[in-house]
Amino acid sequence: MTAPRRRAHALALFAEAAAAAALGALQTLAYVHTAVAGAWLLPLATLAWLVWRLDRAAPLRAALLCACYGTAWLAAGVWWLFISMHRYGGLPAWMAVLAVLLLSLLLSAYLAAAGAAYARWRQGRATDTLLFAALWLLTECARGVIFTGFPWLASGYSQLDAPLSALAPWIGVYGMGAALAFAAAALARLVRSRGRGWGPAVVAVAVFALGAWAGPGEHSRPAGEMSVALLQTNVKQDEKFAAEHMPETLAWVGRELLAARADLVLAPETAVPLLPFQLAEFAPGYWDTLRAHFADPSGGRAALVGVPLGDFDSGYTNSVAGLSAAAAYRYDKVHLVPFGEFIPKGFRWFTELMNIPLGDFARGVVDPPSFAVAGQRVAPNICYEDLFGEELARRFVDAATAPTVLANLSNIGWFGDTIATTQHLNISRLRSLEFQRPMIRATNTGATAIIDHRGRVLDMLEPHRRGVLAGRVQGRDGITPFAWWAARAGLWPLVATPLLVVLVAAVRRRAP
Repeated sequence: MTAPRRRAHALALFAEAAAAAALGALQTLAYVHTAVAGAWLLPLATLAWLVWRLDRAAPLRAALLCACYGTAWLAAGVWWLFISMHRYGGLPAWMAVLAVLLLSLLLSAYLAAAGAAYARWRQGRATDTLLFAALWLLTECARGVIFTGFPWLASGYSQLDAPLSALAPWIGVYGMGAALAFAAAALARLVRSRGRGWGPAVVAVAVFALGAWAGPGEHSRPAGEMSVALLQTNVKQDEKFAAEHMPETLAWVGRELLAARADLVLAPETAVPLLPFQLAEFAPGYWDTLRAHFADPSGGRAALVGVPLGDFDSGYTNSVAGLSAAAAYRYDKVHLVPFGEFIPKGFRWFTELMNIPLGDFARGVVDPPSFAVAGQRVAPNICYEDLFGEELARRFVDAATAPTVLANLSNIGWFGDTIATTQHLNISRLRSLEFQRPMIRATNTGATAIIDHRGRVLDMLEPHRRGVLAGRVQGRDGITPFAWWAARAGLWPLVATPLLVVLVAAVRRRAP
């Protein structure tokens, strides 16, 4: 190859990589403006077209395009991790930027491998559309599970307010993402074949049309109501664990807990930011007063309060304490955040560079019981845990004890006034759709909200303001198809199907 041709080849490769990165970065819009379904379909279809046009002998080039797409997609979507590491953790800015980029690049390795496999195993037929969707599904499941999982930007969330949301109670967020990938690949094939590859496109349009017409259906039924009061403490993250600010925060939380007249009061994750022995020394009698208030059977009220529990010998947990006239209740967070709540092996040096307290928790028990209040079974989850629908599904094995209400207690004040607040709200909304259960959210800085079983926000406090959201919640009974199979098999049904598609494609490609 001559020098001019090498330069032209390098420029073409750079242009393709830059285009893929730009398309990936655009995906951030889809997680904020979820009603715009095309915000995901068109960029993803363009990526499919970019890979499709490559020669089958160029899997490395396809992997590069997908890696650029994925890295920009993730970095633009979770750039706010920089705030937690730099502003609140004290990590140098360059190192925090590098950490976000390296995390995005690492998580994009799954997509890069899928791109290489697609370029190598596609047949130039309509079935290539199915292969693209299968590889996309495997990519998202891998990112959501391996190394404890990071499914924050799963593509299905972009369809929360679009017709594909009808698939949520059937196949969950990953299945929705696979349907979207199929539609994107069908559009790319239609363009690539200059209007001759209508088959997959017709199937995709039919799925969208059916979803818009039929909706998600009713897989649950009303199971009574209760009143709730949701506290939004709005404590700045750099003040949350500072001794000089704690008296005022504790006083406000205690006052609102005692003053609430709702059946259930929720205070957010670590609303009481002290361990039991610290609280006894810092505010004597504080916890005893709260416990005595809610233990009074004449009041008929209960509370779920975020508080760290444990001691040096038994280990510390990020927990929710249930206060009521019934037996003591405790929920310990099961799915912990790497670096924030546990330190992966070999990375203690990294966490020691940051000044983040309470960074090494023990895990709670899997499949904990619900909290009984006002005839409802309330299942708490803490912050990041509501990303893992297949793990929440474990609580739905027995319909008689399955939750009637989901409750998320969060503190994402680590990420400032950013899109992380809206993204997390949309994650909770999709869990409501998957299980057809209402979700109530009590958070430090937002979004504190009441979400119905269809994923609709009924009421919400303005983020980054202190207040109490009062309202009523209708519990629901019944099991969705997703809850039924995910409770028993996890994600394996979703993984086995695309694995079979990919295996068939690989065998056919190797056949003489």
